[in-house]
Amino acid sequence: MPQLSRLQLLVYGALAVTVLLIGARWVRSADERGSPPGDVAFASGGDESEAGGAAGSDGFSVSSEGGEDVVVHVAGAVRDPGVVRLPAGSRVTDAVERAGGTVGSASVDGINLAASLADGQQVVVPSKLAGAGGATPAAGAAGTEGPISLGSATLEQLDTIEGIGPVTAQNILSFRDDQGGLSSIEQLDQMSGIGPATMEALRSRLQP
Repeated sequence: MPQLSRLQLLVYGALAVTVLLIGARWVRSADERGSPPGDVAFASGGDESEAGGAAGSDGFSVSSEGGEDVVVHVAGAVRDPGVVRLPAGSRVTDAVERAGGTVGSASVDGINLAASLADGQQVVVPSKLAGAGGATPAAGAAGTEGPISLGSATLEQLDTIEGIGPVTAQNILSFRDDQGGLSSIEQLDQMSGIGPATMEALRSRLQP
C-alpha cells in the first residue's frame, strides 16, 4: 500500500475537521430547538390553544352558559308588555328590561327584581295608581281581577287571597327568596303552616 504524501495528509485532516465542525453545529442547533438530534420536532400546543380558546389540555371546552331559554309574559306597568324570550338563568329585572322598562307609575318596590325566572312564568309589575280613586288597577295588582303571579306577587297581593294573612304572605315571600324564585305553586306545600285548604285557595288565585 503506497504511503500518503504530506499534502494528502493535510487535505484529509482538513476535511475531517470540517466534518466535525459541521456535525457539532448541527447538534447544537437541534438542542436549541428543544428536540433530540435526528428526531422530528413537534409543536408545543400553541396552535391547539389558539384554536380552542379556553380549552383544557385535552382540547375540549365546556360553555359556562348551559340550559335552554325561558319564555315569560311581562305585564303591568311596563312600556312594551308581552311575551319575551330570555336565556336560562335570567332574573325578573332582565324580563322587565326586555319589555321596554317600567313606566312612570310603576312600583318597583312591590316586585322582587332579583328573583329567578321560570319558563312560562308571568311577571306583573304593579302600579302606584292601583287602588287610587278613579284609577284603573294595573294588571296583576291587588284585587280580584285575574290570577296573581307567584314570581312577582307582593305582600299586599298575597294578603287579598282568602285564608292568607300578612304573616303567611310574608312567609311566602321569604320562602320564595330563599328558593331563588318559584316555578310551581306546588312548591308552597313545602312550607309549614300551609294546609290543604290554604293550598286550594292559593291554586285558585296564583299562577306560576
